[in-house]
Amino acid sequence: MAYEFVPLKDKYLKEVVPTLMKEFGYTNIHEVPRLVKVVINMGVGEGSRNKDVVESHARELTTIAGQKALITKAKKSISNFKVRKGMMVGVKVTLRGPRMYNFVYKLVNLVLPKVRDFRGLNPNSFDGRGNYSFGLTEQLVFPEISPDQVKRIQGMDIVVVTTAKRDEEARRLLELLGFPFKKQ
Repeated sequence: MAYEFVPLKDKYLKEVVPTLMKEFGYTNIHEVPRLVKVVINMGVGEGSRNKDVVESHARELTTIAGQKALITKAKKSISNFKVRKGMMVGVKVTLRGPRMYNFVYKLVNLVLPKVRDFRGLNPNSFDGRGNYSFGLTEQLVFPEISPDQVKRIQGMDIVVVTTAKRDEEARRLLELLGFPFKKQ
């Protein structure tokens, strides 16, 4: 898969950077907030009992992200959840560079419009340091996933990490990149 075509990075450099420099009064181009990475995580609770479920979700996440997914294991035993240390409990992938920009472009333009009853992303899901987190309830909204081959519907968490110092800067950066936030 070729990753030379990155329309979102071009938009960032040509439109977003000048707009943010003017709005926030940055004097240097390196002060402007930018995307650092996108982390996609699936917590597979049933994975502690069924190894095949975790592996099938790892294949799905690899297909969605275009990069091999990592199977995460429990760090400690928790008897209430019937989890022992070392059991497979989730799947994650960290995207950077062109793959990150292509994923964000696909997320904003193809995936979020397909989400049922979608009224916009919560503008209050920032962590205070310019990073944004949200969840999707099913993997079927991604165009790469065929509903016939999915054995189990699984949600996922997506974390967008930026270099912004404050939430206002990060929110404006993501708005300019096309993230559809709810109007307050």
